[in-house]
Amino acid sequence: MWIEVISCVVVIYISVRYLFFGEQKPIDFGFTGSNALFAVAHRLQTLYGGKAYVGLRIPDPDTASRQSIDLVHVTKGGAVVVSVIYAYGTASVDGDGTWVFTGGSKHKTDRLQDPIVEAKRQVAVLESYLEQRGVTLPDGYLSYKIVCPNPNFRTIHPDYFPPEVVTYDQWAQLKPEKKSISGWIKGALPLRGSDKSEKHESIQQSLGFILSTAPMWDRLELNNNKHLLGEFLEFKGKNDDVTALRSIKRSKVSRMIIQKTSMFGLAHSKLQVLYAPRDYRSEDTSGSEWNEVTVRSSTEVLFQLQETAKVEKIKLSSIVSMSLSP
Repeated sequence: MWIEVISCVVVIYISVRYLFFGEQKPIDFGFTGSNALFAVAHRLQTLYGGKAYVGLRIPDPDTASRQSIDLVHVTKGGAVVVSVIYAYGTASVDGDGTWVFTGGSKHKTDRLQDPIVEAKRQVAVLESYLEQRGVTLPDGYLSYKIVCPNPNFRTIHPDYFPPEVVTYDQWAQLKPEKKSISGWIKGALPLRGSDKSEKHESIQQSLGFILSTAPMWDRLELNNNKHLLGEFLEFKGKNDDVTALRSIKRSKVSRMIIQKTSMFGLAHSKLQVLYAPRDYRSEDTSGSEWNEVTVRSSTEVLFQLQETAKVEKIKLSSIVSMSLSP
């Protein structure tokens, strides 16, 4: 008798929880894609200090489009444009610089056009953008690296890979350096004399402001420290919730923080929304203000992923914060 009563109560509880709280199964986007970028950025900051700026979309006047850059790591000694290739299998290099992968999960051969060429183009686009915003870098200040952080990445004839390529074995063996400038940065400029030291610090500060306000991919921080880069499209849910969220647009909002709450026993999400000036070229934040919006936790965010262009529907109950680029 009691077993039947308890079973009935459990069934009712699960049904009510699903109805009001929505499906609570964690979203697993794996380590690939955006999570790999944030993991690489975190490790570089831990090893060498400085600041890593992830998911940039730098305007390219030559193509009238935006150049996607995985991350830029800025320290006192210089800046590095980092391309993250989360590839698996055994890689070799053709005579034209193309990477050839074999032994993947689908047992087929994949080819990747010379990543060095793409990395150099990203450096050129970034330098041009920085000049437009008033910063001209000294020769050798900006370099590039290609990081392959997948433990299943192997190489044939590693000597064929340029020194700018950091294979998984090399990535795993990186250690903090005691010198003021890390060997991680190829061609880093020596800091000799207070004038040069002050100049480098000034450049570092200028880069910090420009890169933190540059166009970038929209980003979601999910539960369990997961991150997504892509483009926020819209909210989906009950009409009153969507209406309450109608003011959240990239032209007005830069960031929102989501807190879980409960009203009358039902699951809701309280959104701390930052309304801020959206001209990324300006340092004026005098018009910034935080407001609150409370809606059902089952309300969904439609988010188009950067790496696959796939549109995901993600419940607010799974999101910690969202940042929108101008």
